[in-house]
Amino acid sequence: MRRIYVIGIGAGDPQHLTLQAVEAMNRVDVFFTIDKGDDKGDLARLRIELLDRHVTRHHRVVEAGDPERDRAAAPGGYEAAVVDWQERRESIYQRMIADELDEDGCGAFLVWGDPALYDGTLRILERIGARGAVGFEVESIPGISSVQALAARHRLILNRVGRPFMVTTGRRLAAQGLPAGMDDVVVMLDAHNAFATLPDTDLDIYWGAYLGTADEVLLHGDLQQVKGEIVRVRAEQRERKGWIMDTYLLRRRDG
Repeated sequence: MRRIYVIGIGAGDPQHLTLQAVEAMNRVDVFFTIDKGDDKGDLARLRIELLDRHVTRHHRVVEAGDPERDRAAAPGGYEAAVVDWQERRESIYQRMIADELDEDGCGAFLVWGDPALYDGTLRILERIGARGAVGFEVESIPGISSVQALAARHRLILNRVGRPFMVTTGRRLAAQGLPAGMDDVVVMLDAHNAFATLPDTDLDIYWGAYLGTADEVLLHGDLQQVKGEIVRVRAEQRERKGWIMDTYLLRRRDG
């Protein structure tokens, strides 16, 4: 039966690749990849760099275009837009696996960060497998997430003694504010600077963009004092590169 690896390749630093990931990559016959356009060409180049650096066996790379996603959906339609986009990706993934991978072959998807955190590849493969049109087994190989990279670069421990922390999205932060009772909140996928709308005067922010890459940018400090600088830097970097990946921790100060 076909075997599919979903391999976390880290937040951007080629050294984030784990030994387990390297071993799995050297069992792969076909690497499947999605072309996200010229704006994110440097991400595609990093994947190729990882293959050139670490994979010694013969392999093929099969590429398909990413279906368009409705990024202008109203707040109430966000989840429906994501589901629609993932369903169209399912058809692409199923076709690639069925057409490009032998029945006893090994394929892989290389995903940013960790497959278990804000990545839909495992969910898509589960739905394809449930339909039964093409048979395969799936194995998930963990990677270093942007959350871990952020904490390391700011020399942070995400949880304080005996206290929880939460990982949420910018969309939820904008709609609901800082969750009640949560003093340490990691925010991902914040396209609209939700942190800048918070009125709290006892929060510190630890922000990072392009973590683990040569373009990495880090800022931290009292939220009310540094939010304007983060908004400015974020806009400049997005204009320069055409895209941005950023993550941040909001931490309420004790006392």
